[in-house]
Amino acid sequence: MSRYWSPVVETLQPYVAGEQPRMENLVKLNTNEHPYGPSPHALAAITAAASRSLRLYPDPSALALRTAIAESYGLSPEEVFVGNGSDEVLAHTFQALLKHDAPLLFPDISYSFYPAYCRLYGIAFEQIALDENLAVQIADYRRPSGAIILPNPNAPTGIALGLDQIERLVADHPDQPVVIDEAYVDFGAQSAVSLVRNHPNLLVVQTFSKSRGLAGLRIGFAIGQRPLMEALERVKDSFNSYPLDRLAQEGGLAAWQDRDWFEQHCEMIVQTRERLSATLGSLGFHILPSSANFVFAAHATRSGAELAAALKARAILVRHFNKPRIDNYLRISIGTDAECERLVEALEAILTDEPTTA
Repeated sequence: MSRYWSPVVETLQPYVAGEQPRMENLVKLNTNEHPYGPSPHALAAITAAASRSLRLYPDPSALALRTAIAESYGLSPEEVFVGNGSDEVLAHTFQALLKHDAPLLFPDISYSFYPAYCRLYGIAFEQIALDENLAVQIADYRRPSGAIILPNPNAPTGIALGLDQIERLVADHPDQPVVIDEAYVDFGAQSAVSLVRNHPNLLVVQTFSKSRGLAGLRIGFAIGQRPLMEALERVKDSFNSYPLDRLAQEGGLAAWQDRDWFEQHCEMIVQTRERLSATLGSLGFHILPSSANFVFAAHATRSGAELAAALKARAILVRHFNKPRIDNYLRISIGTDAECERLVEALEAILTDEPTTA
């Protein structure tokens, strides 16, 4: 411990991001990145924005981007908030909306940034156990709480709740903020944005990193009624008035407007996911039903740690979580068809070898 640290630093257990090694001929299926990259229109807009105008500050409100997002949902720009990736939007949300006397509720197997934010901001929390199928049960959240946050689809499981279940959750807790984190919603789940108009306690958070292939640009947004947006804006403007630079605003706007590219490539990823799931099943894996751009799979006879290490030795990265209940699972991002074929070939070779022993 450094004697110069603030006391809170000692208590932190920071989020651990997926491995980003430099390896030759690497197949990187561990961080849920888009396998095809962003829309060509987005790349062109970013290139055009790289001009002398970079000497000027960007629009602090990102009005053009917020307007485009709002119009897609029949909302006003004042009901959209943008930030430097959905992680920053979530961080502001934890500060602005989720700290109350009663605990914040979220699943015990979920996005591991949630407990990290709670410890950073001094938020009491309670983790609600997933059921025996690793799914969220809405009835389990009918208990005293200050607020609720759920990823839908959940991560790392990939399992999605139906819109009727989300609406029931929001209606069950009219006096608490309910945040639905939709990082993976575009790969098979229903967005809760349509519920915002009738539920003043609902905040929906999305990202450009997954379905729009802009993880390197860092754009996230939230949608909710005006009082929730004002709370986020107060935190943002007390932290950083310019979260999105000029390149992000122009590239994000072009990516949002290129609906054809977005829909085509989401469908390509979904089709690859379904083919990969079927193939993994034939190799002895149990795969949870995924509505995300990844699958969560456990083998009947091989440990997750063993398989992850064997794949890494073959320059293929997948994500393994050394945590109770899921330590035998691998989270495998959906890559290109060629990348998934290489993964399958490697697994076939690994599974024909004798298992390693401790």
